[in-house]
Amino acid sequence: MRDETPLLLAVMPFGVIYGIMALEAGLTKVQAQSMSYIIFGGSSQFVASKLFAESTPWSIIVLTVVMVNLRHLLYSASVAPYLKALPFGWKALLSYLLTDEAYAVTINYYQKRPDDNYGHFYFLGAGQILWLTWQMSTAAGIFLGKMLPSSWPLDFFLPLTFIAILVPSLNNFPAIAVALTAGICSIFFYGFPYKLGLIAAALVGITTGFIIDMRRRRP
Repeated sequence: MRDETPLLLAVMPFGVIYGIMALEAGLTKVQAQSMSYIIFGGSSQFVASKLFAESTPWSIIVLTVVMVNLRHLLYSASVAPYLKALPFGWKALLSYLLTDEAYAVTINYYQKRPDDNYGHFYFLGAGQILWLTWQMSTAAGIFLGKMLPSSWPLDFFLPLTFIAILVPSLNNFPAIAVALTAGICSIFFYGFPYKLGLIAAALVGITTGFIIDMRRRRP
């Protein structure tokens, strides 16, 4: 809990904003909360809500969410060596609880204690606390959001939220290159139908990151 406290303080307002934005996008209270249960991923939930508000086809929404969450494959590959002895049930549960924040504290724990045979309980605890915090903050946004003054520019919260999520991750050259490439491509691809420009820009960004990573790994 102590290791996650700073992250939890950052997660809570995002959850509240998501709950508000989901209702603003036209989702019902049940749908908004269910998305937090099923997807359990802040950035992808914001994207899905935004696309839903623009009447984007569900197939495109699902594909976009998958693209946004592709980074979890890298997280999984990073923690896999520490979890290889666990049964399938444990791996399935931990994969559901794997988020940016849970990965950050868990990989730090494993790197400090690589021989801890019970490190998966730390992973479980980190994931559960984040899950509970996200569900409660989502519910707060859903049920208390209407108490906010109507003059508040809620439509402006979404880009601010994305900026707050993105900026801390721009701490190395590959991340900056991916963000710049995807951002520039999204401008050029803006006119694509069914919001396919977003997916195309994400693909170009991911490809850029992959190429840079492969070149850096060469001896």
